[in-house]
Amino acid sequence: MRHRGKHSSDDKIFTPKWQAVLKEAAQDLSFLLGRGYADKSSLMLVGNRYQLNTRQQKALMRISCPSDRIGLRKGKELKPEAIKDQKIIIDGYNLLITIEVALSGGLLFDTMDNCYRDIASLHGTYKKVEETIPALELVGEALQKLEVKEVLWYFDAPVSNSGRLKVLLYELAGKYGYSWQIELVNNPDKTIIEHNQISVSCDGWIIDETDQWFNLARYVIEDSIPQAEILKF
Repeated sequence: MRHRGKHSSDDKIFTPKWQAVLKEAAQDLSFLLGRGYADKSSLMLVGNRYQLNTRQQKALMRISCPSDRIGLRKGKELKPEAIKDQKIIIDGYNLLITIEVALSGGLLFDTMDNCYRDIASLHGTYKKVEETIPALELVGEALQKLEVKEVLWYFDAPVSNSGRLKVLLYELAGKYGYSWQIELVNNPDKTIIEHNQISVSCDGWIIDETDQWFNLARYVIEDSIPQAEILKF
């Protein structure tokens, strides 16, 4: 894998026609989720109703959000000036892969809760791509511009090559003077929530369970990746 770009079918299954279908399907799925129906069964029901394939259903799940959660998530989202001189905790793969996708020409989805989300998958192994180092450099530049005091990255220890990625981040931190700490843990989501500090993630569960979060992926993409291909929902 050299890039984290589009799947060969993406230009066919995310045409304007299908985008309109996904918007309607997202309203249905968001309603069911807001009523407490299970994610998996709700996605299957709505996906079958609109005849969506597996990849489209994955996008649908990323796009959708119950109306009550949209307000709560946006209410906890911090402005850029609010993280100056603060410590932030980064959901490592969540942020890195999104920026890699943006740089690689892959599709990003501008979702109901103001996040840019992708539909890339790890499958238990992280594979470095040509955009990995440029992505990390853009994050580092953004954090310096925002004057963040301290940065703690969490990556999934069970994912293969996480150790190599940790070494790479420390090399970049040494090269550019980034104030980064990188840790590998079995469950980054749970660990981030337990810290309950300013989190950087577009994982809905993390956003729901923490008091404050910063939308760093969106900030970096809007500030530094104008060529990113974004579908708005």
